[in-house]
Amino acid sequence: MNKLAVKIFLAYAILCFIWGSTWLAIRIGLESLTPIFSAGLRFSVASIFIYVIMRVKNISIQTDRVSIRLYFLMGFFSFVIPFGLVYWAEQFVPSGMAAVLFAVYPFWVVIFSYIRIPRDFIGFYKIFGTILGFAGIVIIFSDSFSGDITIYLIGMFAVVLSGIMQAWIAVSIKKFGHHLHPLSMNFIPMVIAGISMVLIAFFAEDLTTIKINQNAVLSILYLAFFGSVITFTSFYWLLKHINLVILSLIAFITPIVALILGYFIYSEDLSTRHFIGTALVLTGVFWANLGSLLKLRKGTILKTTKK
Repeated sequence: MNKLAVKIFLAYAILCFIWGSTWLAIRIGLESLTPIFSAGLRFSVASIFIYVIMRVKNISIQTDRVSIRLYFLMGFFSFVIPFGLVYWAEQFVPSGMAAVLFAVYPFWVVIFSYIRIPRDFIGFYKIFGTILGFAGIVIIFSDSFSGDITIYLIGMFAVVLSGIMQAWIAVSIKKFGHHLHPLSMNFIPMVIAGISMVLIAFFAEDLTTIKINQNAVLSILYLAFFGSVITFTSFYWLLKHINLVILSLIAFITPIVALILGYFIYSEDLSTRHFIGTALVLTGVFWANLGSLLKLRKGTILKTTKK
């Protein structure tokens, strides 16, 4: 395995773990902060981290027409609206149900990739693996669908809409953002998201309930640096090196990481259903990567896109 393959594997694993842990960090933070204000503060602090890193590394902000268009699209359709929808929906929708609903994200990546990037080959292995992975997520969180789900319908629609938006913008970045540096690709969108969501919170939330304590500070710092700077920079770097459908399957793995962390930190129960669903998810991820693994044996998998 060459150096690029090792970097891809490590970046993918880091994304799975950190994004899986952000559910726990958000949960801790929301004990002291309101949802939209918390998200806005997260992205505001993250943008400061990115700015400092860019200055240290002497990375400039690309200002061509395509880049500026992508900055605004990402700001609103990667961060403000999707995160706002999910944070709002989780006031009504159980977290397990939200995980299942957001797992439509890889399916929409498949659909949008097929329509907008036909050269980015999907094939049987990726589609079959995506179906298996989704089935595993449904099994893991099947208890979330007991009872009357009609009271969650608006919230459920919000989560699904968030997943569709994230899929569309990911395909857009894959198609048009190949020239953007992963850090500069993050900076302006997070500034937009941070300012917008803090302003929305001032008008839409009761900020008198906010408590600035150790949990709030640690949650925001973790979500800003690790959950935003490290993850989204790694995500956009991976976009340039691997198939987008494979990358989108992270949405199946992060709920499993969240379950494991919940078991160790909050002593939450793990049942046979969880183990069966996890096995199915991992089998799906393996199947989705099978075509690439076969190519790896022939030495043809790691072809980076340079245009």
